[in-house]
Amino acid sequence: MTAPQAFDPLAPAHPTRVAVVGTGAVGSTFAFGLLLSGLASEIVLSDANERKAEGEAMDLMHAVPFARTARVWAGPISDCRGAAVTVIAAGAAQKPGETRMDLVAKNAAIFRELVPQVAEANPDGIILVATNPVDVLAYLTYRISGLPAERVIGSGTILDTARFRMLLADHYDVDPRSVHAHIAGEHGDSEVPVWSSANIAGMPIGDFATAAGMAHDDEDLREIFENTRDAAYQIIERKGATYYAVAAGLVRIVQAILRDQKTVLSVSSLIGDYYGIDDVYLSLPTVVGRRGVERTLRLGLSAEEASGLGCTAGVRREATEAIRTRAPA
Repeated sequence: MTAPQAFDPLAPAHPTRVAVVGTGAVGSTFAFGLLLSGLASEIVLSDANERKAEGEAMDLMHAVPFARTARVWAGPISDCRGAAVTVIAAGAAQKPGETRMDLVAKNAAIFRELVPQVAEANPDGIILVATNPVDVLAYLTYRISGLPAERVIGSGTILDTARFRMLLADHYDVDPRSVHAHIAGEHGDSEVPVWSSANIAGMPIGDFATAAGMAHDDEDLREIFENTRDAAYQIIERKGATYYAVAAGLVRIVQAILRDQKTVLSVSSLIGDYYGIDDVYLSLPTVVGRRGVERTLRLGLSAEEASGLGCTAGVRREATEAIRTRAPA
């Protein structure tokens, strides 16, 4: 047996690097949240618009005296080398009136160019995809990167789940951290609310409402879900884009990875043999740790929920098949 290596206090520590590819609203807001979190000691920004990336890096560095010590710079994709996580937020943004699926062709073309560069520069890191349609592009990233599936993750429905919990908390007048409920399937119009396991502090929602003497009916629940599903459209109509909440969600995923927290998060990953669903990226409660996707939890879905998940898998498979024929096996 090899003797354990003695601790050398003078040995240089290996800095924790996180790379951000794409410095639009989501990428730059994520980088700001990451800086404030103190999770990374190195943050590298890469963008096709090099001056934009340089400006964002300069602005972030000026925040360091108010935040946590970190080195922030703009560089080429080759600077992703050694990053524990590379967050890809590059691509066209969703415009008012557009669905996430309207973006698939243009963003798939962008990903075919940049993903191989990221994988070549950093074959040992984790790729976290934030660009929409996120489930389709995460699958494409997996196909063309050559990385194992557990190291290619999509942000998935982490944001939808947060919205869902926030709206439920607001309706039932509780802290959203006491609400446990998931949006499964795609990050998009066919997403599925998992009512069968939704609870407040361990109590099924109906039981909680009864105990609290509050109204509880199907119409309220339907409206909560619809507002969850349509939140992005409502925000984009008002301010043009969504970025604060998704950036916070990305920071949370990165935290679970870097600290090996094994946190259950609604991220998008490769699904196999799940209620008859195979070879598609979908969002389900997933244990996330230092290796990326540790395991996907098998929910006890109702028949209606299982059917809904099958439908959303069909929607995603149709989109992924359209781009799969152009991607290497």
